[in-house]
Amino acid sequence: MAAVTDLLARVPAPAARVATRIGNELFYANRLREVGMLHPQPPHKTAKAVSCYLRYGLLGGSIAAVAQRVPDAIAIRDERGEMTYAELDAASNALANHFRERGLGPGDGVALLARNHRGFVIALFAGAKAGVRLVLLNTDFAGPQIREVAGREGTDLLIHDDEYSAFLEGLEPRAGRLRAWTDEPADDTIDAVVARSSTAPPPRVGAAAKLIVLTSGTTGTPKGAPRPTPKSLILPGSLVGRIPFKGGETTVIGPPIFHALGLAHVVLGVGLGSTLVLRRKFDPEQALRDLAEHRASAFISVPIMLTRMLEVDPAVRESLDLSALRIVFVGGSQLGGELCRRTTKAFGPVVYNLYGSTEVAYATVATPEELAIAPDCVGRSPRGTTVRLYDEQRELITEPHVTGRIFVSNGFAFEGYTGGGGKEVIDGHMATGDVGHVDEHGLLFIDGRDDDMIVSGGENVFPAEVEELLHSHPKVAEASVIGVDDETFGKRLRAFVALLPGEEATEEEFKSLVKENLARYKVPREVVFLDTLPRNPTGKVLKRKLAEYEA
Repeated sequence: MAAVTDLLARVPAPAARVATRIGNELFYANRLREVGMLHPQPPHKTAKAVSCYLRYGLLGGSIAAVAQRVPDAIAIRDERGEMTYAELDAASNALANHFRERGLGPGDGVALLARNHRGFVIALFAGAKAGVRLVLLNTDFAGPQIREVAGREGTDLLIHDDEYSAFLEGLEPRAGRLRAWTDEPADDTIDAVVARSSTAPPPRVGAAAKLIVLTSGTTGTPKGAPRPTPKSLILPGSLVGRIPFKGGETTVIGPPIFHALGLAHVVLGVGLGSTLVLRRKFDPEQALRDLAEHRASAFISVPIMLTRMLEVDPAVRESLDLSALRIVFVGGSQLGGELCRRTTKAFGPVVYNLYGSTEVAYATVATPEELAIAPDCVGRSPRGTTVRLYDEQRELITEPHVTGRIFVSNGFAFEGYTGGGGKEVIDGHMATGDVGHVDEHGLLFIDGRDDDMIVSGGENVFPAEVEELLHSHPKVAEASVIGVDDETFGKRLRAFVALLPGEEATEEEFKSLVKENLARYKVPREVVFLDTLPRNPTGKVLKRKLAEYEA
């Protein structure tokens, strides 16, 4: 072993990186074969599958390859019924061919403003096959914000659900508009286009599509975070390497597909040949019924969705057969120890907690075994990903329990914001914008946002620590804490709390809770009671809205 280590130490760094990359690709190729994404096939079928990926890239090629392998398998179940992989592949071919008829090609922008349904998925794979830039717009945008972001990102064609038509006045892309979802048939819909367009595979475009995923916009106007469509097996392999997804099963997707979390699981689910259950609007009781009715093995969620599902009448939840559920995959915002414990108690040891960001993609995944040790952790990084902590002097932190800024390297970071600028990078590792620490088990914990930290009376305070404590209170449905200006201390904490239905509490009750468990300088100076906290569609609290509150 010493001789091998000495030999590797003398390998030039670029060659070592290439060798590591090849090793990771082979490792994940084997893992993807084990879970059913890569199948041993006769040579002629293998050649066909390879040609799909060469023609359209990993994203567009996946739907074509899976449709060849399991054409009659159900790809999507939504409010309109079922759609097979053959039907999805043909529909995306037709829409991609229609894009060409409208003069759209590589580099042109197709903006998508739609909820979770087959129209979104058809447009996603059609865009991949046409090599366009797909701009995924947030369905929570108001009219002015839609126009601002669509204009900024360069929209040549806008695809939208009919419900947003009233917000689009004055937005006239050069290639026009299409409607993704309407209650009545019409000529300007995806359905109509698919019905009258050729379903033949579109020609190879020679350029990979790009995805523009918007940041959450919790502190300001959302930014465009472009990234090329995946060209590596490491991205899907990293997920199935830490989480027991299997091909041909059923996944219920709760979060919006325009968000990175929902989008990733559409891509992964299609690659696995799984059935995706989609609903245009999230309803907690309906989500539980979908899990039971479709014998789903996986549920993709953000924390606030889990909170609302746990608030459903326990008698309803207990009446449903959820025995097929093996994975509750949660991401998008911080899960927190208390919600993790409640979810595990309700559904069993099936929670997998993802930590990442729009800019860096994924960083770590906490498994049920790791969450049993520390329910508030975000786990370890998958093979091929490294996470580092740096102090304010950009020095590497190696000791446990020392808080530092979190940086990630996985080969899938975004390319910089479309409006200019990017995230700080140190030694090939990109900042997530969070601070955290690692414990003696090697598990990562998120202590808060690096721009959330306040200095109160000379002491560093992270609001996330106080939020986690408030969430543990049995009367609390939601809680968030921000820093506000203070003439004496510079900054102080203000807590916002939403109580569970029928509960009553006083400000002093929560101040005492913090005083009994944390340092005195972490006690909020005031507690504001709200019916609900302002959130974006993926469940993140909009702290900029809370900052506008006048005490």
